[in-house]
Amino acid sequence: MSEDERHARIQQRAYEIWQREGSLDGDHERHWRQAEMEIDREAALPLTAGDAVPETREIDSTDVLTVEALAMRTGISGDEAQELLDRLGNDRAAIEQAARSLKAKRGI
Repeated sequence: MSEDERHARIQQRAYEIWQREGSLDGDHERHWRQAEMEIDREAALPLTAGDAVPETREIDSTDVLTVEALAMRTGISGDEAQELLDRLGNDRAAIEQAARSLKAKRGI
């Protein structure tokens, strides 16, 4: 991937993150860093979720990225983020609230 293509992908992903988080101003640097991490991680993956073995679905880059994004956004560990996603499914509001509660309990 060329540097121009990488920049364009990061820009698009940062915009998508901004939209997904409610289109609120003030976190553009965090959105950009998260987008860089996601794009670079995707470029380094040898397989995509669609290439994974259908029976096991061992590789699912979207899940990995979702866990990492939640952990970065809320300040909890990747393991804690994975547990919340496993337990709460797709209820974004509940996941965000639980993650912030975990962080607050640790006094971070």
